[in-house]
Amino acid sequence: DLATLRAVAQDIRRFAGNLLGQGLGARQITELISHLNDVLTARVVELIAEARGADLGRACWIALGSEGRGEQTIATDQDNGLVFADDDPDAARPAWLAFARAVNEALADCGFPLCKGGVMAMNPAWCLTTRQWCERFDDWIEHGAPQDLLNASIFFDFRPLIGATELVRPMRDFVSRRARAVPRFLRQMAEAALQHRPPLNWLGGIETTNEGGREVVDLKLQGVSVFVEAARIYALAHGIEHTSTRQRLEGFAAATGIAAAESEAWIEGFEFLQFLRLRAQLGAEGWQLRPNAVDVRTLNDIDRRILKETFRMARRLQQRLELDYLR
Repeated sequence: DLATLRAVAQDIRRFAGNLLGQGLGARQITELISHLNDVLTARVVELIAEARGADLGRACWIALGSEGRGEQTIATDQDNGLVFADDDPDAARPAWLAFARAVNEALADCGFPLCKGGVMAMNPAWCLTTRQWCERFDDWIEHGAPQDLLNASIFFDFRPLIGATELVRPMRDFVSRRARAVPRFLRQMAEAALQHRPPLNWLGGIETTNEGGREVVDLKLQGVSVFVEAARIYALAHGIEHTSTRQRLEGFAAATGIAAAESEAWIEGFEFLQFLRLRAQLGAEGWQLRPNAVDVRTLNDIDRRILKETFRMARRLQQRLELDYLR
């Protein structure tokens, strides 16, 4: 029941901390966290559906963002949506919105904060029929301004979680087909992605921000997102349906003949950043305030050198994006 789920949800962070202490890698831990969150979320959806008489044979709960990619760390809020089937969407939507609100609030009770940007199924903008979702994607692809695409990018990571998964298949088919057909869209996605640059100064050293005597970099905004956004663009450009960053980069390399050593370096750099994020979130007091910040001075020499090389790798990946889409 929901009371038990609230208690169980608190164990996930402790469990992840134990696994990190035992030396498990970032990929395995983030995949496991995402899997446990999937199972928990699916059970919440089931319980709310049972209580409200909602027919999950006519709707599908979808995960977006890091959950859609299977890359959640400990500090994560909700990013989700709902796809439903009905011949009269406007008449049916209020009931589905009430159902979605109950799910979103139950998940918040379990420790998954409500999304500050409103990217949740209880928002009418993200509670749509399959056709309406396809129309929304089409509008982004055909007419989206760079800032709109930056805000909407996590929607392209959608993944069905529970319910009528067949409602989601046409959405993936549509996005795969349309994205490749509109070069301007890929260019704009690249422009939006390049707004976030790795924190390297002109000498090639790590550029930090002084925060109360701490020399800080934001591992998510200045590092992880570089790999995530590049992988998403290349996946859309080459019809790669995977949502995880690792699988997208592997698929891109295979489709274009990129040397395995180069694609493996991208992936290892991405996973090293995820490892540092997990370690920061699991090992520091006050992690909720700046869950993705790390004081570079607290890193040992080896980690600092790997971090610098990872940022250089991220910069080279962005240079490839520029050559491919902004020439």
